Amino acid sequence: MTQQTLAAQFAALHAQRERDWSPEQLAKNVGTRADLVRRYDAHAHVQVGDTVEDFTLIGEDGEAIGRDQLLARGPAVLIFYRFGGCPACNIALPHYDRHLSSVLREAGIPLVAISPQTPVDATLRARQGLSLQLAADPQGTLADRLGIAFETDTGAIPGVERPALPQPTILILGPDARVRFVAASPDWLDRPEADVVLAALPEVARVRAAA
Repeated sequence: MTQQTLAAQFAALHAQRERDWSPEQLAKNVGTRADLVRRYDAHAHVQVGDTVEDFTLIGEDGEAIGRDQLLARGPAVLIFYRFGGCPACNIALPHYDRHLSSVLREAGIPLVAISPQTPVDATLRARQGLSLQLAADPQGTLADRLGIAFETDTGAIPGVERPALPQPTILILGPDARVRFVAASPDWLDRPEADVVLAALPEVARVRAAA
């Protein structure tokens, strides 16, 4: 069976909302996304070639995960998502998991999905059948440093301690902690496809060629 692209899945989500939501609710959602796109500055966040200083994430088991631990064998792929209950993230994370996890694992490349929810949403892995690593960025500290956090009315999201969320972002760090690839998505229904991420990882091509 042909897998749907991420864009097609997001389009289907929006079409369902057009059918099910009130005009006011839909207009608020569309307006919020459009406002984030208008405010987005591609030069305000971390850029390719920048060095990302040491950071610490918190894994599902409560253990610390350091930058150098992730980069011990080579590059790492970091996926920043908004929060465990975000409908768009519940489409994106399983999609990336299906298309990235196994091939990156073969290449020895960590794949970590990160949100400010602390602790990690305990239901997310089981609910979506995820195999990728999940981690918390307490108080959005790393997202702030990378310039991908935006202030918003988060409401009552468990584990989110301040009114800010990360723009959905994919970051590839080389073993030297320099940014190889960055794609930030101010509109959370517009995120890069998995093949774009794989194209930025020559290690994957080498493993496939050797197979």
